[in-house]
Amino acid sequence: MESTMNDMEEEEVVSEIESLREQIRYHNYRYYALDDPEVDDAEYDRLFRELVSLEARYPELISPDSPTQRVGVAPVDKFAPFRHVVPMQSLENAMTESEVLEFDRRVRKLLEIDAGVEYVAEHKIDGLAMEILYENGILAGAGTRGDGEVGEDVTANVKTIRSIPLKLFPGPDGVQPPPLIAVRGEVYMDKREFEVFNDSRREAGEPIFANPRNAAAGSLRQLDPGITASRPLKAYFYSLGQVEGHEFRSQSELLKQLRDWGLPVSPYWRKCAGIREAVHFFDELTAEREGLPYEVDGVVLKVDRFDWQRALGEKSRSPRWAIAYKFSPHQATTRLVDIVPQVGRTGVVTPVAVLEPVGVGGVIVRRATLHNQDEIDRKDVRIGDHVLVRRAGDVIPEVFEAIASKRTGAERPYRIPDRCPSCGGEVVRLPEESVHRCLNRNCPAQLKASIWHFACRGAMDIDGLGRKIISLLVEEGLLGSVADLYRLRAEELENLPGFARKSAMNLVAAIDRSRKARLPNFLFALGIYHVGSHIAQLLAEHFRTFDAVRGAGREDLERIAGVGGTVAASVVSYFANPSNVRLIEDLLEAGVTVEGVSGPVKVEDDFWNAKTVVFTGGLDSMARDEAAARVKARGARVTDSVSRKTDIVVAGKDAGSKLEKAAKLGILVLTEEEFLLRLGE
Repeated sequence: MESTMNDMEEEEVVSEIESLREQIRYHNYRYYALDDPEVDDAEYDRLFRELVSLEARYPELISPDSPTQRVGVAPVDKFAPFRHVVPMQSLENAMTESEVLEFDRRVRKLLEIDAGVEYVAEHKIDGLAMEILYENGILAGAGTRGDGEVGEDVTANVKTIRSIPLKLFPGPDGVQPPPLIAVRGEVYMDKREFEVFNDSRREAGEPIFANPRNAAAGSLRQLDPGITASRPLKAYFYSLGQVEGHEFRSQSELLKQLRDWGLPVSPYWRKCAGIREAVHFFDELTAEREGLPYEVDGVVLKVDRFDWQRALGEKSRSPRWAIAYKFSPHQATTRLVDIVPQVGRTGVVTPVAVLEPVGVGGVIVRRATLHNQDEIDRKDVRIGDHVLVRRAGDVIPEVFEAIASKRTGAERPYRIPDRCPSCGGEVVRLPEESVHRCLNRNCPAQLKASIWHFACRGAMDIDGLGRKIISLLVEEGLLGSVADLYRLRAEELENLPGFARKSAMNLVAAIDRSRKARLPNFLFALGIYHVGSHIAQLLAEHFRTFDAVRGAGREDLERIAGVGGTVAASVVSYFANPSNVRLIEDLLEAGVTVEGVSGPVKVEDDFWNAKTVVFTGGLDSMARDEAAARVKARGARVTDSVSRKTDIVVAGKDAGSKLEKAAKLGILVLTEEEFLLRLGE
């Protein structure tokens, strides 16, 4: 209900409202532009509620630039066009240092100078490019980049982003905002807030976004500003469109002045004395990239002086005075040509995507894991799809999602075959397992994988025995088990493809050197389920001899810190299996000896040692108590709740509020796959 006032009362209310607005703008400036707040959240909220209350009582005093007017515009049917008076150009890209040096050479040649050019190096934030128009310091319009000439008018949505001021703040040096200025920047979403946002969508049964950039773009282009307001969007500004009533001399001056007027500017920029210093800035960012709060895809290098920028001018679509020095992408889009089943040493049949080669994270990816049939079904990945590929933990290539909008109708669904592609044996999915297995223990693919594991580094460490040679020896009938390695003769090898007398003798000598095995290495080499290199070391340290290990009962094993029920059952089962007993006797008869442990086996892991770890969600690879025991054995402390003292959260399936809290606190989160990699398994 509106209140009526006399002139004196109105003057007092107007004064109080304006005072509150100025205080709130000032605190927004301190928080978003300077990253140096002077009041806590409670005091800020008190001021804001007081302003809301006054404006509710006197709605005739509400102004468009009031801090309360972030939301309140009705949804639209479509976006109106937004024309850029000065076109928003794209940047030329450089992928190598030599291309950056060539850019500098061109700049100096066009400017006809031999001395070094000063550059400003800025983070290239991976978000959505925007232009915002301020008239007399008041936000008057905002538009997306579009085609560079015309974008979409998203003014109402931009007003909901709290880090973007509705009214510019006079600088501390007294410089007033100009009558008209169009500033350009990036709307983005922090990595932590993106994960929390995606989790909330997952729990609500809504589709998740592939990356923060897509989430930011999708959030800003909502027809309902109320939806945009609910999303955790932020912005940084870094360049100009049109400007009237103020003259800037350089890019570095611009960045400082924009910040003084209350516009958020990334603190991660540097004025560089020459191109070498700019390249060094890129190298530093490469090392620090993962620790940044937002996604970056490179560094933008700009000639600092604006008079030199004007002298250099533009090409048809990009300026001659700037270049984007880009990282190799963490993810990329390519076509899934085929899906092939791959059989591992335990009989697990894993679907593998065959891809059109694509660069991801600095390597060329041709194949990527699809994990299991459940994952293929959940992601609805089909042969022939265009897919988004990323390197999980920057290590393992995986297909993240299929791009359904690019389908032509020729794509084909995939099912893991019910017959093994290697031996033709039956493939089944056992109860309580998420994988399919070939049940034939004599399967050639399992044999090849078992021999490779037996020979690999950390196991028997047989130099020169790679997958191709193993495959050849199995197919030639020279290897029927790992024990057959110790019966190979150089005369049998030298006539095989790829071998000569010397290479045959070298391989036989390498195999011979491995006959004398350390106990931890031998236990790991046997390929016992759930026994990785670390568990093998624990067993060796506790039991001291191989005979003691294979004679141990389940209770004996479970008494070892770091060995839980799952591992204990697996070890007992392995040594009770007659075929495994025959294999071990065969190895010993072939001349393999296993050295017992006379002193302590040093078990240390700097990654886990002295860390506080929380597990959330279910793990496919092991029970939760088993996982906890493994990290405890490496010096970690396991707790049930997430706090600021937590160092690592391991997130399995259906992870809940603990994962959300970890993201808010900036705690390292490991997927199950990353967890196993950190365990060395």
